[in-house]
Amino acid sequence: MAIDRAKELFDAEFVNVQPHSGAQANMAVFLACLKPGDTFMGLDLSHGGHLSHGSAVNSSGILYRPVAYKVDKETGTIDYDQMEETAMREKPKLIIAGASAYSRDWDYERMRNIADEVGALLMADIAHPAGLIAKGILNDPLPHCHIVTTTTHKTLRGPRGGMIMMGENFENPWGLTTKKGTVKKMSMILNSAVFPGIQGGPLEHVIASKAVAYGEALTDSFMEYILQVKKNANVMAKAFIDKGYHVISNGTDNHLMLIDLRTKFPDITGRQVENALVLADITVNKNMVPFDSRSPFQASGLRVGTPAITTRGLKEEHIPAIVELIDQGINKLDDEKALQDVKTEVNRLMKDFPLFAY
Repeated sequence: MAIDRAKELFDAEFVNVQPHSGAQANMAVFLACLKPGDTFMGLDLSHGGHLSHGSAVNSSGILYRPVAYKVDKETGTIDYDQMEETAMREKPKLIIAGASAYSRDWDYERMRNIADEVGALLMADIAHPAGLIAKGILNDPLPHCHIVTTTTHKTLRGPRGGMIMMGENFENPWGLTTKKGTVKKMSMILNSAVFPGIQGGPLEHVIASKAVAYGEALTDSFMEYILQVKKNANVMAKAFIDKGYHVISNGTDNHLMLIDLRTKFPDITGRQVENALVLADITVNKNMVPFDSRSPFQASGLRVGTPAITTRGLKEEHIPAIVELIDQGINKLDDEKALQDVKTEVNRLMKDFPLFAY
């Protein structure tokens, strides 16, 4: 059921719903497509890329050779020309589209052209915008990417887990065959990479939850929800900009935004803000920003998103008050009394909104 619903939701020919997380879905694709030491290319981690796209402390950076493309310093958007130059020079065997903290849509068609130029496979990691892609709000990677991975929480709003998809199944490009001499399809290689390659038995209780989430995502109610997520994000990004914050790329196409604190608070770190806002019952993530001057443990930015508050029923008219409370918390991050006052106001604002309005 989970497989059939995911195929319908994403118009995919192949789906594997067994990965326990998005990182493990990525790990399985790497195992299927690369040999130890092979070069692959993903978004620079300090520019919004994910740990599983080449971090030195992740298996992707330990077992393989990562090279990075980056965002443009002026626009904050992906520099596709630099991506192409790096691909032509480094000749990666796998190119990854996707990020952990990037607020703009992706040009999958351009990336496929780059991949074809250098003979690479193209994988999209859509962990963050999957719900928006599923409902046609953002560009669809499946017609262009050989393989697509995702998490099943975040904008899909399901249980914590992962998934691997292909728009069309195809024969593996390395000529690997079965014992009978038949060329293996990529579906067979990907399935084997998940089990027994990197995992043991499937978590059937989680897969059942995934099936429920995919069923919800196929409904008109989910379309209403995910459109509201995007509307709320647009209003929130503008509200932060109006308060003098630097939102990377000056806005958002999806559900999140990345805020560089240095423009307004040059001496305050993302870690300080994250820890202070927790005391006010506000959850945000510290995050590195492009060309950050601080380490990942301190960071100069915040990643903020709207799926959770939208699930609780908040709409555009509520967003300015939320941004105002965040701003108050940042301005008073060393004042425990002021943070308690913000906490009181946060709880007053949210008391009439249940955990699940959609």
